[in-house]
Amino acid sequence: MRFAYNTNGAANHRLSDAIALIAVAGYDGVALTLDHHHLDPLEDGWVQRTEALARDLHARSLGCVIETGARFLLDPRRKHEPTLLTPHAEGRARRVAFLQRAVDIGQILGAEAVSFWAGVPLPGVDRGEAAEWLVEGVEQVLDHAARRGVTAALEPEPGMLVETLDDWSLLQARLPQLKLALDLGHCLVTQEREPAAAVGEFAAQLGTVAIEDMRRGDHTHLPFGEGDMDIPACLDALEAIGFARLVCVELSRESHRADRMIPQSLDWLLRCREERTA
Repeated sequence: MRFAYNTNGAANHRLSDAIALIAVAGYDGVALTLDHHHLDPLEDGWVQRTEALARDLHARSLGCVIETGARFLLDPRRKHEPTLLTPHAEGRARRVAFLQRAVDIGQILGAEAVSFWAGVPLPGVDRGEAAEWLVEGVEQVLDHAARRGVTAALEPEPGMLVETLDDWSLLQARLPQLKLALDLGHCLVTQEREPAAAVGEFAAQLGTVAIEDMRRGDHTHLPFGEGDMDIPACLDALEAIGFARLVCVELSRESHRADRMIPQSLDWLLRCREERTA
């Protein structure tokens, strides 16, 4: 099994330093959350910086997944806006362009997948209309990803229009090429399925997987051992389906102690596997 660490949990580090910490700890890859301080995709020179990063990752034998959940990258005043559900067409187009840029970066880095989410409908927005905007936007992203040879995977996110795995399935029925970005902890938040069961049910659709600890009904990413997740069962389920892509640790609230959490998280996961084998 191959593990990665998400750079949104190292927000106080330079990207180069975060990657060095991740590599030294023994991870197999990096889940790169594109942000203003971590390979800003909107600044001039992004191609050259991405190519330099690709060389660094290759030298360290690190794989990569691209994450697109930066809070204020597109609008410094409104978290996560604009989204694929923003009522203004210009705003939706900006989100699509950003996701397409993420795909371009993913191609250069040889990323296993680009993960993205739907967004939250703003007050007054009809959910049916928002769903049509979502299909339109995701289709554009998928078309671009297909041309670049990159896997595009949508992540059900608590509180968003696509919140549950059933919501994702309805969208995927209209867009069969769409893959699933499964955050195992989110299953505990929505309490729709047990995380390990979700792995088996959606094995054929998995584009990328995120893991962390979490309490039932509470969308707070926690260090391993502090929540209700049966992590060994999740790892068993991933092993049972032969999941060969990166399993990405996402601890976005732990940047203030990333120097400790990066190695500690991998040690915890590896101990789980060793104890299971024993």
